[in-house]
Amino acid sequence: MQDPLAAVAINDVIILDGAMASELERRGCDLNDALWSARVLLEAPDLIRQVHYDYYVAGADVATTASYQASFEGFAQRGIGHEQAVALMQQSVRLAQEARDAFCADAANLSGRQPPLVAASVGPYGAMLADGSEYRGGYGLSVQQLMDFHRPRLAALLAAGPDLLAGETFPCAEEALALATLLRDEFPDARAWVSFSCRDAANLSDGTPLADAVAALADFPQIVAVGVNCTAPRHIAPLLGEAARVSGKRLLTYPNSGESYDATTKTWHGSSDPGAFADAARQWRAAGAACIGGCCRTTPEDIRALSAWLRPVAR
Repeated sequence: MQDPLAAVAINDVIILDGAMASELERRGCDLNDALWSARVLLEAPDLIRQVHYDYYVAGADVATTASYQASFEGFAQRGIGHEQAVALMQQSVRLAQEARDAFCADAANLSGRQPPLVAASVGPYGAMLADGSEYRGGYGLSVQQLMDFHRPRLAALLAAGPDLLAGETFPCAEEALALATLLRDEFPDARAWVSFSCRDAANLSDGTPLADAVAALADFPQIVAVGVNCTAPRHIAPLLGEAARVSGKRLLTYPNSGESYDATTKTWHGSSDPGAFADAARQWRAAGAACIGGCCRTTPEDIRALSAWLRPVAR
């Protein structure tokens, strides 16, 4: 079964992008909204396209779309109907595709690289709740109920033609199974990665051992990579070790910058340093990560710092 990530790998190294929402905030957007970065699809789509482009220039092999918080339920709460919601989700894919086209139009950008990919972000059910549930899990929903939630989103996003889906910040194993089952039973041509949010060095946000959640995906070949995102950097190396014990799939990680997030006040505390982030990533690579990038509060500068050492090693 074809793995789209293989097309951009150099010696099995793939550089992912960094944060979208916090980068949009850094550029002046107000994301104090239940739609979070999806709000910018309505208000400033050109800025989203520019962020994608800047990540490609920084060295990213994959851009992850601004659809993390996009859901029919979330848009409906803002009075946005089904058809417009579909259009906005598909616009999130097109913006990344347009950024890629602009990047590839300059042949110098492709020196030693293949045209980069677009991964359509599939955020967790908890993101729609906009109350920090993606860092707790425990939705009280069955796999079937989670499939019903994700099904229309997947159909809308896949119709726009991304290279793969990015199931990300999943706090529970049931949500990963819901995505994998949908792909197997209803979207057989689609490929995806699954990335979990974790509360410590061994367990998902809801307390499930990461090893158990990853092992449950072994028989789903459409899931081409598994790993951890939106998690404190200090936990990443042991978590990758747990995943590697039970899975032969490609491993990925894109943790937060190292700052801490208060889900109640929706504020970040601490500071970040691209050099320190890139240095920490050496441990993640040594622990088996083939795909490395950043999540909340990381920037194009972080991805550039990653690329500065990953690419020479990869080539």
